[in-house]
This record gives sequence, C-alpha cells and structure tokens, in this order.
Amino acid sequence: MQSNDQIQLWNQAAVKILDVRRVVLEAGERIQAYYLPANSFMYSLRGNALVEMDGQKHVTKEFNLLHGTKGSRLDIEAKDEFEYIMLFYRAILAFPKPRYVWRLEQASVTPFALQYTFLPDKPLLLLRYLNEMEKAWIHASHLDQLQLKSLFYQFVYELMSQLAEQEIRTARPDPVKQVLQYIQAHYREHMTLDTLAHHFNYSSRHLSMQFKRKTGSSPIDYLIQLRLTEAKKLLGYSDTTLRDIAAEVGYSDVYYFSRLFKKHVGMPPIRYQQKVREQRIIEDRPLDVSELSIGSRRNQRYIDYDNHYQYVNGGSTRMKKRKASSSMIFIAILSLTMMLSACGAGSTAAPTASEATGSSSNTNTAASTTTDASAQTNQDNETRTISTVKGEVVVPANPKRVVVLYLQGDVVALGVKPIGTSEVFDGAAYKGELDGVNSLGSWFEPNAEAVIDLDPDLIIVPSEATYTLLKDIAPTIYIPYEKMTTEERLRDIANIFGKEQEAEKLIVELNSKVEAGKKKLADAGILDKTVSIVEGGLKEMSVAESKQYGRGSQVIYEYLGMKAPKAVQQKIDTVTAAAGSTVSMEVLPEYLGEYVFRSVYEGADDLSDNPVWSSVPAVKEGRLIEIDFDFFYYSDVYSINKQLDYVVEHLLDTVKTK
Repeated sequence: MQSNDQIQLWNQAAVKILDVRRVVLEAGERIQAYYLPANSFMYSLRGNALVEMDGQKHVTKEFNLLHGTKGSRLDIEAKDEFEYIMLFYRAILAFPKPRYVWRLEQASVTPFALQYTFLPDKPLLLLRYLNEMEKAWIHASHLDQLQLKSLFYQFVYELMSQLAEQEIRTARPDPVKQVLQYIQAHYREHMTLDTLAHHFNYSSRHLSMQFKRKTGSSPIDYLIQLRLTEAKKLLGYSDTTLRDIAAEVGYSDVYYFSRLFKKHVGMPPIRYQQKVREQRIIEDRPLDVSELSIGSRRNQRYIDYDNHYQYVNGGSTRMKKRKASSSMIFIAILSLTMMLSACGAGSTAAPTASEATGSSSNTNTAASTTTDASAQTNQDNETRTISTVKGEVVVPANPKRVVVLYLQGDVVALGVKPIGTSEVFDGAAYKGELDGVNSLGSWFEPNAEAVIDLDPDLIIVPSEATYTLLKDIAPTIYIPYEKMTTEERLRDIANIFGKEQEAEKLIVELNSKVEAGKKKLADAGILDKTVSIVEGGLKEMSVAESKQYGRGSQVIYEYLGMKAPKAVQQKIDTVTAAAGSTVSMEVLPEYLGEYVFRSVYEGADDLSDNPVWSSVPAVKEGRLIEIDFDFFYYSDVYSINKQLDYVVEHLLDTVKTK
C-alpha cells in the first residue's frame, strides 16, 4: 500500500490509545507466543533481540520500529539486556468518507492492518513522542488523555514521513496463518468461531471462508482434529484417566468428548487405547501373534466418571463442515448476510445457561415471559406476529423450512419435521423422527454457515447466545426453556406454528398417562416407595437432588410424585435448578432409596463385583433399574411420554420377577 494512501486513511481514523508500556528483558530472557491484544507499535530503545512476528524473524537493535496487528503472534528472545516501548491502540474509519477513501478501502486494507519494520532516519524524534506519550499515559487525567491523542497523531505524522522517504514496503498479515498458530498454541482453551474472529478483528463468516479456502476445513473442524490428535497420543502412551485426558485437550465433559472421539475416529476412546496398546505388544512380542490368530481377546470397556452435563462455558465448540451449494440464490443470500454481519453483528458470548441436563423447570414463571398466548395473523402477507422476550417477531403463517436447536422433541410432537437441528444423541426417543434432517452441531454453538446453507424461513433457539448468532439469517424465536415448565414451553412453541389445539391434546394425553401410571404403581404397592437416581462409576457417584437434574428426575419426582430418601427429598423440595451431590462409593448407601435408577452409557463401569454396590438392598433384591443416558437426557413432551412408559414398566417388572 502506498504511503499516500495510508496517510489519507489515517486522516479518516478515530483512534483510542489502549496502553503505553516500557519493558526490559534480561539477556537470554524470552517472551513466547504472545498474541497482540490490539494493533501496536514496538520501538526498541537499547540492546539486541531476535523478534519474530507471525513467523517473520527480525534481528532487532536500537531504534528499530515494528508495527503489528491485533492477533499477531509475537516472540522475543533477548540477546543481551533489551529495552523497548509497546504502544497499543485501536483505530477505525469512523467518519464520513469521501469517495476516494471508500475506493481505497475496497482496493486495499487500512494502515492499521499492515505489518512492517524499519530503522528510522530520525529515531530520536519518534522516541521523544513516545516518551511524552508514556508520561501522559501514567498521569491519565482527561487533559493528559487529550494530550496523548495529540501526541499520537504527531507520532504517526513523523512515522509516515519517514516511511515515505525510505519507501518501506508494508505487508498485510495472513489471517489464516495467524489463526493456525493461535489454535495450535491455545487448543486446550475454550474457543469458538466468534471468539477467534473477535481476537483477530475479522467477521466470523469472513474468517471461516478464508480459512476453509486455504485449509479445506473450518477453524473449528481444524480445532477438533488437533484436539483428537493430541488425545490419541495421550491414550496410547499414558495411564491418565479418560476424564483427565478430555480436560487436557479442552473438553470439560468426558461424555461429550467420548462421543466426539467415536464419531471422528470410529471407535470409543477406551477401545482405541486398548487397540493401540495391543498393537504395541504385538510389535514388541511378535511371537504372540499366533495367540491372536486364534481369536481376539475381549477387553473390558471402561470410562472414567463425569457428570456428563453439556458444559456451556468450556470444552468443545463443535462445527460441521459447510455443505457445498451451486445455487446462485444462496450465494446472494450469503453475501447479503455477510454485509449485515459486518455492519451490525457483535461477537457472541459463550452461553451462560446452567448444565444442560435436558430437564425443564417447575418454576412458576408465567408463560407470558416468552411468547404471548395469542398471535396476530396477517392473511394478506401470510405471516404471523409473535410476541417474545426479544420483542415482536414476524414469522411465516405456515413455515416450511424450520431450524430448531435442542427443542426438537416438542416440535416433532406437534407434527413438524424440521430441515435442520442441533445434534441429537443416538438413544433419544425421537431420534427416528429426524431421519434425513441436517445436523448443525451442538445446540449451544451451532454451525451458522450450515444454517445459512439451509435457507430457513424460521429458527427456534434455546439461548441468548444462539439467538444473537442466528437472528440475522431468518425470523428467530428465543424460548428460555430453563425458566419454563414443560407445558408452558410446549404451548409457546405451538403458538408459533398455530398448533394450540394439538398442544392441549398432547398435555391432556400426558396427564392421563401420568394418572394411569400412578394408579398402576399404587396398586402394585410401589408408588409410596423411596427412589434414588444415580450416575457414576467405581470411585464416586452423583445423586440427583432436584426435579430438574435430568436422568428421569422430572418423570419420577415431578410427574409421578415419588419421593427420595429423606435427606435427598429435603433438597428436592427446595431446589429449583439442576442440582446433585457427588459422593464416594463408601457413603453412597446413605443416599439410596428402596428403588435405584442408575444412568449408564457406553463404557460405563461394571459394578457387579464392587462389594459396596453389591451390598445395597435395592441391588441385591432386584430393585435396580438401569436407564440409558441418551434416552433420559431430554425433557420435551415427546421424550417424557416415552420415559414415563419406561419407568412405570420397569418398576412394575420388579414386582413381577419376585
């Protein structure tokens, strides 16, 4: 970019100084993998150092000036005592732009997004401005801040003059290379496409498109593969528990990690670990091959314990690969969406919802806090106006292309088959109803690009974060499910589709089934027995202590009205959110009732030989009922109907088998 063009764009810039700091490194001291939080000038004062910016190495000595952009990786190795000043700033083209400035923006990039280094002809003049800016920054009064900005413009004026005289070449950093370096250094940390884009000062869609064009995958797909590669190494060469390995590669939920690993690798992590170790034994002891030629040994599966909630503020940020489309209409829609995003969309904060146990709340929150009980229909335009917590939303009167996240069970129960939905566990009650439906990633961090590909006419989301992410794609309804009862949520969703009568029928049928189930259990002498719900393994167990815990707690404690042991029931009666206690196996019997439901999953510990577990009366006397984690994860009306059948049937079976 020509210096004259840079000067013209600087004239249109609004600038904020973020920090001015002086740093001294001892000989041999290093700063590694420091990612610039903002655009910056680095001005060396004395000493020598090897400075690397995004892989470009510079032998830096006295009075070298280096300009870096937000997100650039900075590495410094001091050869001797090295002192420098860092000036961080933010600049945007915020003022009305003459036509020639607009053309410059389209043809190139702003000077704030360029990297360069040079040795000034008049270094002391630049140093004088930097020293004065440092003093003004330290005092930090309003008047000093005004002086600081004035000094910055003088510094930039002198800098541009000297750059022009030396005809210094400037270069735009490669965003894909920056992101690759950042992911490789920070893959253990919570990361989403939006946080990456914000860190590097790009729009999410632009960054994803550039990354995919150069690497063939999206940033999040690359992150997943990197994490799984590291997990394979740990599984093959360490005895660390699966729970610790998951945490080491960035997943706080071991169950989610296990599912992700199986999907991408083709087998559960524990089976992979066994296979790798068996292969090593064969390589070390080739004579043992003859043993394996007769028949492979069956290895016991094991998975370390975790509560398995879908933690929102950490762990995986899954994203499917975007599907290719040859439609010119889609290209136009995508371009328009990108323009809207660049103009107005902010970064999406990580969801703050509590653990996604899949249960609905039994609070007294009125349904009026979400969609209004009535919807206005405009027959001329075939639209309906829905009142929501985000204001009024105009939706199609008869939506044909519906995308729904997490709440798909209620939508399916109402007779609506979506075209896209968040990932559904294999054992979910309504899994078969969604055959052929596009999967859009995890419910709390869906693949926005995949949603755009589907060209939906209605989107239903369960969180503030997903609403912010998708609201510019199509009419979007936010349902705060965790604050609503099952009936309230179902009625609100039915209102969106004009299926209020269908919802009332479903509610009546569910209540009738509940009463019939209670009568059967009462006649069998079971309804008044104490019930516990647990999940875990050999070392410890988690005990459900609320109706919102999931794992059947809503069906058992809320709908059927069964009770837990006294100490647990006291908490169930007072807690209005998902809650449970983790206890050691030694004290577990104190928390167990006359009937025990244990949530299990692929690879769960075999407790049949555990003396404490085997001594529990419910286990010894055949009143232990195992429930599938996937099946009991969800709390929609479709799932609750099926869970109710399962619970009642298996409770009655304990009497029949006596």
